[in-house]
Amino acid sequence: QDYYGKELQKSEDLKTNACITSARPLPKVVRDALERIHEEVVARYYGCSLVIPECLSSCRILDLGSGSGRDCYLLSQLVGEQGHVTGIDMTKGQVEVAKKHIAYHMDKFGYQKPNVEFFHGYIEKLGDAGLADESYDIVISNCVINLAPDKRAVLREAFRVLKPGGEMYFSDIYASQRLSETVWKHRVLWGECLAGALYWRDLYSIAEEVGFSPPCLVTASPITIGNKELEGVVGDCCFVSATFRLFKVPGGSRAGPGQVIYNGGIVGHERELVFDANFTFKEGEVVDVDAEMAAILQSSRFAKEFLIQAGGANAAALQGCC
Repeated sequence: QDYYGKELQKSEDLKTNACITSARPLPKVVRDALERIHEEVVARYYGCSLVIPECLSSCRILDLGSGSGRDCYLLSQLVGEQGHVTGIDMTKGQVEVAKKHIAYHMDKFGYQKPNVEFFHGYIEKLGDAGLADESYDIVISNCVINLAPDKRAVLREAFRVLKPGGEMYFSDIYASQRLSETVWKHRVLWGECLAGALYWRDLYSIAEEVGFSPPCLVTASPITIGNKELEGVVGDCCFVSATFRLFKVPGGSRAGPGQVIYNGGIVGHERELVFDANFTFKEGEVVDVDAEMAAILQSSRFAKEFLIQAGGANAAALQGCC
């Protein structure tokens, strides 16, 4: 709270490169939406790149660690006036910046009533902010879960508030090994998103334990710290910024492998949908998918975007590749 509320006044005050990782090129609709966001909101935002899933029209979205609200105001435009975006953050000063500009943005977007709200609270305890079970289509998070000491609690709460078929789509920092106590107790490395990084294999076990489908890796890129003193504290541990998607697949949805055809037409992804590192769906093209991906597509908001058929020549060989 102190680091993000007082020490950092703008993104240039960050002491490592952890929060300036690159990402895939942005669709024009996202670039245009970014330009309509108030300059103070953008300047006081410390997330890594952008975390924007596809197929958002009329969705209810929760942003964990929403900071000054940049991603919330971006998503507000993408879900439309019929959708809704909730942001929650533990830093009171950041929440105040976000709340201050609600009227400005609703006027800018031409909305009759606000479709965003912001809460001051902890992402491990969403119930304290009054967030109900099965109330969101999507939970996003942008380089924040590493700041929470109890990662299990964060994923458990995200799973609770998601509707059946809902998705957790998030970017975060991961470590190549479990971190030493020296690193774990380093105040600046915590603030810079490195000391709290999860050992990447632990994400898979925690996700399974909570009830999510196996994590689908979307993108990953190595992180350079760019600070000799902090590099000395970290030692031989490597860090990576990665985006994953987890789905709350209902129990009865799990079937066998199959074949799917993307219908096309998702805004910004009309011809091709890069779903994760394993699956890219081109409009009208038949793709063999494993049982996990078939269940995800069938039970989620993507169901109406695909023609899904059971079986497939190579589907058995793909089993588990996700």
